[in-house]
Amino acid sequence: MAARLKRLYESWEENPDIGFVLMKGNGRAFCSGVDTVALHRLLNEGKVYECKRFFETLYKFVYLQGTYLKPHVAIFDGITMGCGGGISLPGMFRLVTDKTVFSHPETQLGFHPDAGASFYLSRLPGYLGEYLALTGDKLNGVEMIACGLATHYCLNARLAWIEERLGNLMNDDPAVIDSSLAQYGDLVYPDRSSILRRIDTIDKCFSHDTVEEIIDSLENEAAGAYDDWCKTVLRKMKEASPLSLKVTLRSIREGRFQSLDQCLAREYRISLAWISKSVSNDFTEGVRARLVDKDFAPKWYPASLEEVSKDMVEYYFTPLGELEPELVLPTSLREPYI
Repeated sequence: MAARLKRLYESWEENPDIGFVLMKGNGRAFCSGVDTVALHRLLNEGKVYECKRFFETLYKFVYLQGTYLKPHVAIFDGITMGCGGGISLPGMFRLVTDKTVFSHPETQLGFHPDAGASFYLSRLPGYLGEYLALTGDKLNGVEMIACGLATHYCLNARLAWIEERLGNLMNDDPAVIDSSLAQYGDLVYPDRSSILRRIDTIDKCFSHDTVEEIIDSLENEAAGAYDDWCKTVLRKMKEASPLSLKVTLRSIREGRFQSLDQCLAREYRISLAWISKSVSNDFTEGVRARLVDKDFAPKWYPASLEEVSKDMVEYYFTPLGELEPELVLPTSLREPYI
């Protein structure tokens, strides 16, 4: 799918008869992310090269999205997880609905938020990006609007009207597309239970330099809290791969100061390190426990944060050797939109 989308988008960009592109899902999900079960099977069969080709193709498509010359509309109606965000969030317009559910659950699978996630999550208000990446917590459509991940909001029941309106446009002016999306939109605000209402606590806890300090801060907050929110966050983090947590935190932090192409190049190194199993088997173990056998009892290695050494984490960020080429993106030809 990633390879086909890349070919189609390249051809549409050069086609003068196409003014803009609309991307939507088919069914109850916009995109539930990478087929990690298929990757798990390929790795168990020793087909590492095919997995590498997949990540290379996917990340090149994400860069194409972030540099696309024509207006792009993505309709996030339903589940939008993992790289489902990466293949669409770099585009110009992002429409969410009352059915939207957005999350990055990769640390629960022994992996890391990729496909450009370290770029757009690191640019969210405060330390919300770190929170979402480390916990895998969900955002709804209203919250995506409030934090800047989405540009427009409308009710699921009105999508057909919006699609009809866009389909009848004889103009590819972004301002016209913008007003067409807003025509059936709604003015919305996060409700009292929204995670965004806890942004001060999130900033206080997730601004620390290490995962251990973040957990200590959450435990201190939990001790004096009147609800179970901190305890729930702690439980999610303690269920995740300790190595994934440390790699992910560093990835998001580095993403704050890097362009989209630099983020994708770093994520490519990290992904190849995960599938190489040179340091840990956590990715295949996480997929096995949550999506294959579904016993929800992964045996992480290392088993605790204390056992994750600096050298282990550093391995995931080390430039690839002579025998393994880096991700090459056409940066001289295509400048990112954001």
